[in-house]
Amino acid sequence: MALHEHAGQVARPEDLIDVAHLVTAYYTKSPDPENVNQQVAFGTSGHRGSSLDAAFNEDHILATTQAICDYRAEQGIEGPLFIGRDTHALSEPSWASALEVLVGNKVTVMVDMHDRYTPTPAVSRAIIEANAG
Repeated sequence: MALHEHAGQVARPEDLIDVAHLVTAYYTKSPDPENVNQQVAFGTSGHRGSSLDAAFNEDHILATTQAICDYRAEQGIEGPLFIGRDTHALSEPSWASALEVLVGNKVTVMVDMHDRYTPTPAVSRAIIEANAG
């Protein structure tokens, strides 16, 4: 695997993102359902896209989380749902949006008791421990 030419160096100004701009776009941009580039797209680790081009926004998170709640209800799933967040810029706002829907649907939600970042492996471990009794 080749290293990026700037690996190990201090980030340059043009490499930095404007987190406030990303978060604002997350809440203010709505996707055009007819625009395939703004539709929900999942990669190997979840929902992918940028809030700046309306490909990852609150509308997406609210809709996908509601779909999860509907599926759980249809299947009679009543156990807790484990949810984490990581250091990506939109993780916190999307986590909060998802929690609103989950709690609104009376889903028992398990989050880190210390309000820390909880990457996927940590969530997986918590699920395994909970299932073990």
